[in-house]
Amino acid sequence: METQFVDKSRVTIREISKNVARDFIEKHHYTKKASSTRYAIGIFYREDAEHMFFGGDNEKLIGCLTYGHPVSNRTVNSIADGLELDEILELTRLVCLDGYGKNLESFSIAQSFDWLKKNDPRVKVLVSYADPEQSHTGGIYRATNWVYQGCGASKLMPDFSIKLKENDLWIHSRSVSARFGNKNINNLAKIIGKTFWRKEETSKHRYIYFLCNKKEKKRILNNLKMPIISYKDIKEYVQLIQKIHVKDGVVEKIEVLQGIDNGWKPQKIKLKDEQTKNSI
Repeated sequence: METQFVDKSRVTIREISKNVARDFIEKHHYTKKASSTRYAIGIFYREDAEHMFFGGDNEKLIGCLTYGHPVSNRTVNSIADGLELDEILELTRLVCLDGYGKNLESFSIAQSFDWLKKNDPRVKVLVSYADPEQSHTGGIYRATNWVYQGCGASKLMPDFSIKLKENDLWIHSRSVSARFGNKNINNLAKIIGKTFWRKEETSKHRYIYFLCNKKEKKRILNNLKMPIISYKDIKEYVQLIQKIHVKDGVVEKIEVLQGIDNGWKPQKIKLKDEQTKNSI
């Protein structure tokens, strides 16, 4: 674990090509995948020795951030009324090499705020997510004063991966729909016809940050669709895993193996051609 702070005098940021950012992310980010990118910003570290070929500062690319517009209006509409798509950017990727100081990420994010204000003054709000499945709760966002809005706060309902045998790989919810034509638990029981397992797909911690002026910030704060939650109320996220016991094509019992089940109860009905209203 790093204990030293980054030497801020040696760190600079500037825009880099999307190809350079993609290559860096695919090599160093835990997902190994780039994401939606409007702006790619490189994080550079000035080393002691001069450049061996050209003289002058010898800078090394040690990280990058990418910002992109949300892929749909759903994110825009979930923040506040009156915002346009080009007024919101999502911090889609952040990755830094180890060994340059424990606060490199938060320092680089803070520097990117100034860069965005200068290069795209239309942007009023930033949004980003921390993935609890990677043991992330958003410490770097709290260190740079983002507003916390909860875990899974913008989801209308949970999505579930399933597996047909205990030792199988999980089938993502998108593939469940494509493969079985439905994600409804009662319909899945009828189609699969035997006991299966399902896992709630990770709900992420959501943070927002304001780049706009104080007047505009006040207007947006007064119209937020989701509440602001205190940092001290951030809770550890435990993923829900269930064993769905099926008999004669009907859910007989839902056994909770991990996490807390906050809702669905099995319906003791025979499914023929009718659809249920339960969409999970």
